[in-house]
Amino acid sequence: MQYITSQDGTQIALDEIGNGAPIILIDGALGHRLDSNQQHLATLLSQHFTVINYDRRGRGDSKDTMPYTVQREIEDIEALIKHVGGSAYLYGMSSGAILALKATKQMPSRVTKLALYEPPFIIDSSRPPLPKNYIRDLENAIKHDDSDKAVEIFMTQAIGIPLEYLTPMREDPMWNDMKANSHTLAYDGRISQDLMLGKMWDTDMWAAITMPTYVIVGEATEDFIRQSGQTLVDELINGELITLTGQSHNVDMTVLAPTLIQSLS
Repeated sequence: MQYITSQDGTQIALDEIGNGAPIILIDGALGHRLDSNQQHLATLLSQHFTVINYDRRGRGDSKDTMPYTVQREIEDIEALIKHVGGSAYLYGMSSGAILALKATKQMPSRVTKLALYEPPFIIDSSRPPLPKNYIRDLENAIKHDDSDKAVEIFMTQAIGIPLEYLTPMREDPMWNDMKANSHTLAYDGRISQDLMLGKMWDTDMWAAITMPTYVIVGEATEDFIRQSGQTLVDELINGELITLTGQSHNVDMTVLAPTLIQSLS
């Protein structure tokens, strides 16, 4: 593990493995660099790339600085890109894919290729939008040190899992892992909220993104994600939609990694 320092002085923890063109892995809500799936993906990609697997601010071994802004997370990515020489590939998962898009939009000359797995856009009425009070409710739960409630809000309001399904989930050790990073759920809410409101983005929203961009979705995932992925590709100058047979939002890294390697090499 090593640290780089972001523009606001926050120390960001990372592991750097492999050789080749640099790729930065940007995890989604509740993810962190020591998650078994994230480490597995990093290991598989390291045979072809220099992989930067990092903890987003506030998670794992990375520090945090208040107040939180999405811009500061973009600055973290810029610091990581500078660390590897000034340009890199970005791979983002779920809300991390939205963060990768927003970062690329701000610094298109630094991102040479972009890969996204299932950015959770809600751009029409095919699924209920993110509730208006979502971030407020999350921040209120965290303010009262109620990490269990924060995860519940995320699971029911953002993921759409019925409340009664959470009882057995709470008995799984993974629930405690999610609670450990629940204070960052509002961060992902702020990253994603403007693209989960049930309306289409502005016509020129992604005009700056001209590099090869691979939008990857699972065949078995929810329809709204597959449809919005296609809509994004249709808007991009150099986009391609890739569908992984049999996969859902909880993608198998042994299926995802070869697709990323083939697309980005």
